Amino acid sequence: MTVKEAVRARTGSAYEVRGGDESRGEGEHTPPGTSAATADTPATPATVAAGRAAQELGLRRSEFELAVHLGLIAVTAGPGSGRPRVHEREIARLREDPGFPDGLAERVRTVGTAEGAALLGIAPARFTRLARAGCVSPVTFYLNRYRAVVWLYLADELASFAVREPELLAGRTPLGMRTMLEAGGDRRARNWRSQRIDRLLKRTADPWARAAVEASALDSAHLAEVVEDPYERAYLARVRPEPVFGRPGSVAARETMGELMLADDPDEILWRRINLTLGLDLAREERPAPHPGDDPGARMTPAPEPTSRVAPPQAQPVAETAPPLSPPAGETPSGLREPGGKRLLARLGWRRRSDG
Repeated sequence: MTVKEAVRARTGSAYEVRGGDESRGEGEHTPPGTSAATADTPATPATVAAGRAAQELGLRRSEFELAVHLGLIAVTAGPGSGRPRVHEREIARLREDPGFPDGLAERVRTVGTAEGAALLGIAPARFTRLARAGCVSPVTFYLNRYRAVVWLYLADELASFAVREPELLAGRTPLGMRTMLEAGGDRRARNWRSQRIDRLLKRTADPWARAAVEASALDSAHLAEVVEDPYERAYLARVRPEPVFGRPGSVAARETMGELMLADDPDEILWRRINLTLGLDLAREERPAPHPGDDPGARMTPAPEPTSRVAPPQAQPVAETAPPLSPPAGETPSGLREPGGKRLLARLGWRRRSDG
């Protein structure tokens, strides 16, 4: 039996239980009192709540949210930017798939270390080494009762890995991988961050929102070095896309996610800084970040830091001729902004030396 067949055999019984709602008639989506002719009119497409959509698709709520995160299910914002909702036509599309419900449920099934090792036919210790080396990437996590991070992996991706890299499931670990592991390397959090950022980037074309996604992987010190203008940093915080269903509910889970989201390897930090620098160039060409008086919704932007100069009483803030802001102490070796036309490596040169 192949690994893929093993995955299907292990999940078959679960799908039979959760797929019991598939016999629900399509007519149940039509609001009460609405005739078929009225329902066919090109009015606003009907939507259902996320819980109802999960039930219609035979998924647990956590599986449904993961499917949305992976881009398998399209959602739309609820009225007044409320909870996300799903169009009925999207549910119909998924239900018409020949593999429904097993196909969709299998694509979002997650396993931990022990079950993942069993699916691959290897020892849990070897599975952990493969995950730490970055051969397989976690898609989500939870905290156990000791508040330790427990990584979860897509069973479908593990099956694909077994077919793609069978030589890594047996025999000696490659030398480069052994060296990295013996040095204490662990790429699980980094791979999770990378995939999360990529999926958030796919959801928006706005250059400032895309730059904000890159900025989310940098701590405040690195962010202040790349984005010297405090108004730009405030704007990045305002427009940053968040997961569709928000962060974990518990305080401990939110704190853990906040820590895991930050790049911690020097090369990863440099990569995110470069991406953010390039993203900011595109965003500034599209439009400048709003300053007080420019944007009626700028209530969250901070006030500029006080300076020793006394402004003339008649001076009024003008967007086109606004004076340069003094960066916070210690942020840069000089108080001058670098010209936007400098080459990227020149703009990052002193920062790379300071990072090293």
